[in-house]
Amino acid sequence: MASSPGTPTLDQLRILVEVVDAGSFTAAARKMKRALSVVSYAMSNLEQQLGIDLFERGTSRTPQLTEAGRVVLAEAREVVGNVEGLRAKVSGMQQGLEGELHIVIDTLMLADRVLEALTAFREAFPTVNLTLHVETLGAVASLVLGKVATVGFSGPFTDAFKELTRVAIGSLRMVPVAGRRHPLAAAPPGGHPPGAGREHIQLVVYDRSPLTKGRDFSVSANRTWRLADLSAKHMLLKGGIGWGMMPLAMVADDLASGVLVELDMPDRVPFDYLVEAIYRSDTPPGPAARWLIERFKGQASA
Repeated sequence: MASSPGTPTLDQLRILVEVVDAGSFTAAARKMKRALSVVSYAMSNLEQQLGIDLFERGTSRTPQLTEAGRVVLAEAREVVGNVEGLRAKVSGMQQGLEGELHIVIDTLMLADRVLEALTAFREAFPTVNLTLHVETLGAVASLVLGKVATVGFSGPFTDAFKELTRVAIGSLRMVPVAGRRHPLAAAPPGGHPPGAGREHIQLVVYDRSPLTKGRDFSVSANRTWRLADLSAKHMLLKGGIGWGMMPLAMVADDLASGVLVELDMPDRVPFDYLVEAIYRSDTPPGPAARWLIERFKGQASA
């Protein structure tokens, strides 16, 4: 019966990875600033501890892994990588950097802005784990106030919450639209009269938060369909079911192709939807969160 393998040291695993990556024991010793005898001895001990041959003997002047050696190498890379990641994360936390960050964004935030900011964030803070929530209206502030998220990126509905600090990060142009076959799409000369949209279904993204429950934003129709998210609203608009306000950048291609039509309605004109970064005043953001807020501010300036 075979004996159980011993437990290799982290140093042995590092040397194994370096020997393979450098292409020889000599090159690995030079790069690690170790004596060649130390590197060779470490690999010999590792083979003895595991009870297997890691390298083919006498087949080449450069080290060639056995099949078992390739399996061990893959595991060694993972162990070494995990330890390096742990050390980097702890080092960051010692300097005040967050180990993880929870953020929440308004569903109206443009995908291009979010993707650009988070791509740059990943490069700038590779050790910070990120959790992203997407909510509507007051639900953004609710997660921040409830300490589920450290930072929120919200519309202009948080003035009543004195616990929050707000930082302006730009705005979104909102326009009234409907599908090309919708009755409102064909405006009479001079545009629709006031109140033309009241008798048609208006599509509205509803608020799942009790903070602003019961409040309507930009709703003027007598009949509404309330939807859980913006993508559902976009789908129904293109299908000709109802009309509604949408971010111009989100529907620009649909307007250009004629799938959607911007409505000429004197009582529902385009407007700028202000966007703010919000956080609890008693829980100020750490370095990574502050960096992300500045990134969104920079986008607006650009």
